Amino acid sequence: MGTSEERKCRKNAGGQGIPKKQQEKRAATPTFLLELPLVVDPGQAARLRAHLEAARQLYNAILSQGQKRLRRMRADPAWQEARALPRTHKTERAVAFSALRKTYGFTEAALHEAVKGLRVGWIAEHIEAVLAQTLATRAYRALNRVCLGKARRVRFKSRGRGFSSIENKRNDTSLRFVLQPPEAGNAGYLLWNGDRLPALIDWKDEVVTHGLKHRIKYARLIQRPASSPRAAGADAQGSRYVVQLALEGKPHHKPKHKVGKGIVGGDLGPSTLALVPQEGEASLEVFCAELAPDARTIRRLQRQMERQRRAANPEHYDEKGRIKKQGKKKPQWKQSKRYQATRRRKATKERKLAAHRKSLHGRKVHEVIALGSTIIIEKISYKAWQKTFGKSVGLRAPGMFVDLLRRTVASTGGILIEVPTRTTALSQWCHGCGKKAKKPLSERWHQCACGVGPAQRDLYSAFLAASLDPADPIPSCARYQAYWEGAEARLRAAHERTHQRAKEGQTVPQSFGLTRAGARLPKSPGEPTQEPVFLLGWEELEAWTEPLEPPLL
Repeated sequence: MGTSEERKCRKNAGGQGIPKKQQEKRAATPTFLLELPLVVDPGQAARLRAHLEAARQLYNAILSQGQKRLRRMRADPAWQEARALPRTHKTERAVAFSALRKTYGFTEAALHEAVKGLRVGWIAEHIEAVLAQTLATRAYRALNRVCLGKARRVRFKSRGRGFSSIENKRNDTSLRFVLQPPEAGNAGYLLWNGDRLPALIDWKDEVVTHGLKHRIKYARLIQRPASSPRAAGADAQGSRYVVQLALEGKPHHKPKHKVGKGIVGGDLGPSTLALVPQEGEASLEVFCAELAPDARTIRRLQRQMERQRRAANPEHYDEKGRIKKQGKKKPQWKQSKRYQATRRRKATKERKLAAHRKSLHGRKVHEVIALGSTIIIEKISYKAWQKTFGKSVGLRAPGMFVDLLRRTVASTGGILIEVPTRTTALSQWCHGCGKKAKKPLSERWHQCACGVGPAQRDLYSAFLAASLDPADPIPSCARYQAYWEGAEARLRAAHERTHQRAKEGQTVPQSFGLTRAGARLPKSPGEPTQEPVFLLGWEELEAWTEPLEPPLL
């Protein structure tokens, strides 16, 4: 056996038992995801639902304990003293907050220790120690967002909402994915709690083949709702199961997706996207124009759900049909089988719309990357857009598009630069005279007294963004003079294409600046006119010396 010193030396020689301060931190490696569907029989599906229910209760328990620690930490007078420190004293603030976190156990490591006391009894039979740590990490991240002011509260997982995903932190124990060698059949299985769940692997798919050649960091099990229990691959509760593999390396890049080399300026609106590369064709399009939500069907399903809810819960409504107030007591709502079927039909409609939107986002991202490897856009608060343009933002999801663009650009070796709007003010700045003038959102054309214009507002902002210096994103008159002569014709051509599409009957938003028939026009320098103009093109706009009034669509 040897002495304790010898055992200690052998342990250290194996790379274990070394103090954390002496261990070298593992270098971060790029990660991408690969998703594979699972084949689950009824018995396995029942056990998976039980495992996920245990994970839900354990997550809620550690979330509740972490919330109590956060409240006690915030109630300490030292918390207010730390907040009163000037933000310029970053070191002092960091030390003060770090001491408070350690005192009250509001750290990721402390929650890892706390979850050990909660993983007892029947929960320990379903959730292993490593999975419990990932649940504790998940709870800590949610609570830390509240601590930093990025969220107002945390959400506990209800039994009705359920717990739809769980992941591991490595692939050698507990929830793990095993891939057989080619001579054994090339089959893949997800192993968890004695169950062996086969994955459907299409080896003819180049994306799947590329992904499975890389090292698996960890696996994630996801439960997704199907249209009904009778759908292909669904269990008795109408759910499908997939495994997401976190792989080391970079995702597969298809040859058809070209990568440009220049600089592209973009101006993203709630429903529009203007792109102006330094060299190439400019464009102004409706963002996700192919999205066509069946609003009438969804509205009818919502009304049907409301009637079914009222019929099953008459005790929750008064004589006027209003929901009774019950104070802090949470009402228990009954759900009939027909109500659940109607809800699944509505969820299927919205899920298909979300999948279509994601597909359009991916296609547009590759079109943008084909124009250039350096993308410059303005940094926008998409949460503020939700308050003003809620319906359009909810349908097209511009913030999700920018996130996908950022990840894809990084994986192809490019860069996405988001310049601050307060310092650049691209929609208010004129490169000819170097002056800034505030414009209302209804003013869709840039026309300055120095002679620059008319130019469509979104296209002109994208042109200014394309000519910014990434190292110093501050507009400068001298920087744009060499680009404007060639860019003016490209902006004009982009607007003319939009003008032609509108003439052909395509619906265009008001922000394009196209005035329709019957709109009031300003008086020309020569003689007044009362004749309605169907759509103003670039030539008609140049005839006016005064800026146009807001177009009426």
